[in-house]
Amino acid sequence: MSKNLVVRFAGEGGQGVVGGAELMASAAAQGGYHVLTFSTYPSQIKGGPAWGQARISSEPVLTPGDYLDVLVAQNRYAYDHNVEELREGGIVVYNSEEFEIEDAGRALGLPADKMAREAGNPLASTIILIGAVAKMAGVDLAAIEDFITKRWTRGRAGDAAIVEGNIAALRMGAVEAEKSGLMLEALEAAPTHAETRILIRGFEAACLGAMAAGLESFIGYPISPATTMLTFMEANLAGEGTFVGQASSEIESIASLVGAGFSGKRVMTSTAGPGLSLMGEGLGLAWMAEIPLVVADVQRGGPATGLPTKTEQSDLISAINPGHGDMSVPVIAPGDPEEAFFAAAKAVNWSERYQGPVILLTEASIAERAQDIVMPDPSTVSRETRVVSTGAVGNLRYDGDTISPFPVPGGPGAYVANGSAHDGQGDTTHLPEVHVKMTERRFAKLKVLNDGTFEAENSGAEIAVMPWGGSKGAGRAAWNELHAEGVNIGWYYTMYVNPLPEALLAELRTKKLVLVPELNYLGQFSGILRQQGVNARSITQYTGLPFKVTDLKSEIRDRMESK
Repeated sequence: MSKNLVVRFAGEGGQGVVGGAELMASAAAQGGYHVLTFSTYPSQIKGGPAWGQARISSEPVLTPGDYLDVLVAQNRYAYDHNVEELREGGIVVYNSEEFEIEDAGRALGLPADKMAREAGNPLASTIILIGAVAKMAGVDLAAIEDFITKRWTRGRAGDAAIVEGNIAALRMGAVEAEKSGLMLEALEAAPTHAETRILIRGFEAACLGAMAAGLESFIGYPISPATTMLTFMEANLAGEGTFVGQASSEIESIASLVGAGFSGKRVMTSTAGPGLSLMGEGLGLAWMAEIPLVVADVQRGGPATGLPTKTEQSDLISAINPGHGDMSVPVIAPGDPEEAFFAAAKAVNWSERYQGPVILLTEASIAERAQDIVMPDPSTVSRETRVVSTGAVGNLRYDGDTISPFPVPGGPGAYVANGSAHDGQGDTTHLPEVHVKMTERRFAKLKVLNDGTFEAENSGAEIAVMPWGGSKGAGRAAWNELHAEGVNIGWYYTMYVNPLPEALLAELRTKKLVLVPELNYLGQFSGILRQQGVNARSITQYTGLPFKVTDLKSEIRDRMESK
């Protein structure tokens, strides 16, 4: 019996390879399995190499899997460029109408398009292949049939025919797999769960978390890979007092957020690296004028257009300091979809608490990943509200050493929002002593964001590993294996990357070495840690793909041995 099944559907954009992986994962999750998906595809609408991967497991999983049990190849290019990741004893299922494998070995060729037409649904070629894979892995077809029935029963006239055709296609693929005699180790039965679990993508979880924290307005501009947040909000952020709008540019988007935050609303937008660059001046205004708002940056490969549909962790420096001059914007970077829910809620609350901009720093691999998680309880999410002026301090909008009452337009107090250097009343001044006082005030406000938590295990070790964001899963899996093998290495992690929890910093400063896996060239997070007195060094990768656990584990060993 096997605990895991890792299947990759590879082909061209538009062939349904990403959808195939997601369909298989969705059916497995409905049957009780733990699942995690990953996909990569080109930026054009159709064509170009693409693949979707599903990991199905009887135990919780942290990564999409390093090696494949099954490769489903739609064309020769997909086979040639993915077969090297097939494990020994793995199986190739391929579309024999497109190409042939000379030395077949453990391979099954199916005329999937022809078979789909025979099943009565010409669009079901991917279902044919799923049926074959399921049979080879000993997965119960009834669970997939149940999913198909629920997925395509939508109250439309042709639903029954679609369901019937898809189930027929599934069974046809299974029959051909049985004829071939090719089998994998049977997948263990799905576990039973005491808690309610849901299959959710990272961007969905983040949107729901922000809504649970009382988000009232979302204004965004479409940009890969952040557009899904905007479209989700358009469909779901509804009700009295809410507004969702599509701006004509990122500059208009951030300007609209500044205005909405100034009016007293909890506000948010989504963007990617190029959009964050354009938002820099608006974020500087929000920092200077002390206006609450949240920007979700879904990181992609850069600079410039870069890799618009690939994953990377290269916006950290620009997220902390997105504008010119002295500023330090709070940044929360979730490591998985479950954290994305709570990270977004905290980002909204932090912006209200300290009265300023907050960056929710996620990435393509988190936003687009589908994973089963314990269903979050929105009732556990607090809804913080900025301290609103009652008029007691008169016109002194920016007076004091830290947080001061926020004058909402139409209410008591002088509702100013000055982006120039200003005094406690908000009047523009260039006096050196006033600028020093106001600068120190803005940085002092970060001290109220002191409720960030962190993970620590084997904290007595001299060397520790500390990933951030989407590298958490691979980092944790590598640490688990090393720790099980008796390697004395510590584990640290937090999604609160700026400001870092003080207790965490205190522990990290005592370490001989802190290794930071991150997906960028510069080693951005380790550089930030070094600025704060931590001997940190990065393990970097910048391929547009996440870490493989085997590679990361080997690199950690090498770094430890070289010390």
